[in-house]
Amino acid sequence: MSDFEPYVLRRPEAEAIPLVCDSPHSGTHYPADFGAALPRERLRAGEDTHIDTLWGAAPSVGATLLAANFPRVYIDPNRTLEDLDPQLLDGPWPRLLTPGPKTRLGFGLVWRNMDADTPIYARKLAVEEVQSRIDRYYKPYHAALESAVEDTLRRFGALWHLNLHSMPNNAYARLGIDSPHPLADFVLGDHDGTTCGDEFVSLVESELRTLGYSVARNDPYKGVQLIARIGSPQHHRHSLQIEIRRPLYMDEATREPNANFPCLQRDLSTLLEKIAAYIRNSR
Repeated sequence: MSDFEPYVLRRPEAEAIPLVCDSPHSGTHYPADFGAALPRERLRAGEDTHIDTLWGAAPSVGATLLAANFPRVYIDPNRTLEDLDPQLLDGPWPRLLTPGPKTRLGFGLVWRNMDADTPIYARKLAVEEVQSRIDRYYKPYHAALESAVEDTLRRFGALWHLNLHSMPNNAYARLGIDSPHPLADFVLGDHDGTTCGDEFVSLVESELRTLGYSVARNDPYKGVQLIARIGSPQHHRHSLQIEIRRPLYMDEATREPNANFPCLQRDLSTLLEKIAAYIRNSR
């Protein structure tokens, strides 16, 4: 049994539209069986802290909003079940594993590192321990998201999905990328145009620029498991990952909202209203 509910699901508070928003990394409740070798303050660097609050107006425009309560460093719902680092385990995994490039850096289904020099654990994890994390947290989150997506598709015949994240100010360095330009305020990820129609991505980009923010597409984040699974524009399923540069709204060291938090929250509410209007006119 979980220490707490795996997620919070908020349903539309206005006339429903086919918009589902999910925040898989904003969880701040740390399970008692974590067993990390690092203090909580250090582990919190993996959180997309406050992202669910920043986008909290989604239900008021008719959208569904799902947010994880558990932290991504414990288990990451934006990875596949096969994207697990075998170096973490004290024994063989019962199924084939296919760890990706980020997992080899330590940022897979269960994180091994906070950064290249900082391991999270001073021990191997038992296979049963990881399976328990999957059963208690990962699977319930995915079941709730899948239910929201499928219910929306049955009702409307179309879907727009926003996968909501934040990114550290040193994102390029963390990813080992030598970028010629600074990190944008917002990064829109659509797997290089494969998970979301360009018209919708362009709408979001244009509105953000109008609000005064810099915007990049797929640089350095293209989106991972969730949008790849959900997005299929040719079948009227549009899935877009949105990353926000953390210093826009919080102190990265303390995780506390900064003075600009209310302004960004208002701007995202304005963006959601524009998105809702677009979706209503697209039906």
